[in-house]
Amino acid sequence: MKLWQKNTDANQAVDRFTVGHDREMDLFLAEADVLGSLAHTRMLNSIGLLGDEDLQAVQRELKKIHADIVAGRFTIDEGIEDVHSQVEFLLTERIGDAGKKIHSGRSRNDQVLVDLRIFLRRQIKEIVEDVESLFRLLQSLSDRYNEVLMPGYTHLQIAMPSSFGLWLGAYAESLVDDTEMLHAAYRICNKNPLGSAAGYGSSFPLNRTMTTELLGFDTLSYNVVYAQMGRGKTERIMAQAMSSVAATLARLAMDNTMFLNQNFNFISYPAELTTGSSIMPHKKNPDVWELIRGKCNLIQGLPNQIAMMTTNLPIGYNRDLQQLKEVLFPAVAELRSCLQMAHYMLENLSVKEDILNDPKYDYLFSVEVVNDLVLHGTPFREAYKKVGLDIENGTFKAPHTVHHTHEGSIGNLCTQQIAALMDAQLARFHFERVEAAEAALVQP
Repeated sequence: MKLWQKNTDANQAVDRFTVGHDREMDLFLAEADVLGSLAHTRMLNSIGLLGDEDLQAVQRELKKIHADIVAGRFTIDEGIEDVHSQVEFLLTERIGDAGKKIHSGRSRNDQVLVDLRIFLRRQIKEIVEDVESLFRLLQSLSDRYNEVLMPGYTHLQIAMPSSFGLWLGAYAESLVDDTEMLHAAYRICNKNPLGSAAGYGSSFPLNRTMTTELLGFDTLSYNVVYAQMGRGKTERIMAQAMSSVAATLARLAMDNTMFLNQNFNFISYPAELTTGSSIMPHKKNPDVWELIRGKCNLIQGLPNQIAMMTTNLPIGYNRDLQQLKEVLFPAVAELRSCLQMAHYMLENLSVKEDILNDPKYDYLFSVEVVNDLVLHGTPFREAYKKVGLDIENGTFKAPHTVHHTHEGSIGNLCTQQIAALMDAQLARFHFERVEAAEAALVQP
């Protein structure tokens, strides 16, 4: 039996089709579901809808279920529609009618909404931790290789001198902006929709401020219709933040794949971090970076996929929204895996320190010579023409040195300033407040 069934059994084909992969996906939400119920039942007690004795029994058993979830012992039984039903059935089985009272004042619509937001804010925390770890490594490598020059490119043509420090530091700073996107998603996720019920509120005198505080949310999603409209929008905003991180990773992966190529030969990795060919014994393929690139390119398409799944839905809940979990949840795991593998690879990065000794890179320094002439009084356009003619005549010579001193250039990477930007972003999340609220809910 389903929570919504009366005396008519569901058609088996309809049941299989409508449930789909929901049991599998709902296991991700199990811990969040129990946290939501712990807060909701305390609120029901405060307004007289759940007696003290019933509350004590419900809280005790919910905490036992939570412990089972954390230990990996929780399952959703065959024939049970979703995680909400499983928790309620377990409670009713263990403590009787008190378990049947926990759904007062809520619908599975706002229940899954609060589950998703609790789950997603935790996923954002874990992504942010992975991003920070990669950021710190990139900054360390940037400092280490600050003075090791490499070619810079425009249009994939040799352009101007760069350095490994400049290259790696660029991706570090990109992650700062990605973290700002994650913070925006976190702020959206950290609003409480519980109490919106099926999207039109409840005639019970619910105390939504109480559940907001108990669950560690920053604030409420106030309007109950808009709270339900947040389903789909929240996932899309989360996907947009993930897409920003994925774009940084995909580009970093492309650079590594290209620079490892023998025609560039700028970097190397230990043989055990590359793969071979079944017929070409010389091959050392950058499969890890290629897979990061491919996975992250798919993640960059996730916001559009979610947008297409939610476009033009009418007001209120629609079952289409169930499918969002199937595309979003695996993508979160993929992004974290890519962040961790990128970190692992870069820990083993070796750079070639004499790249620019090759004569084909001599023209990299043409702008340096132009600028030096300008500094000594030659008008820029005349200096540009002179160096251009020297190149055409084959008489161009330049020392392989650079003298960049302005903020963010080869000689002044501003690593500390970029670190300060990241620290400021990280400080905005206040993860510890949410963790304290969740811990208080499950304490014995």
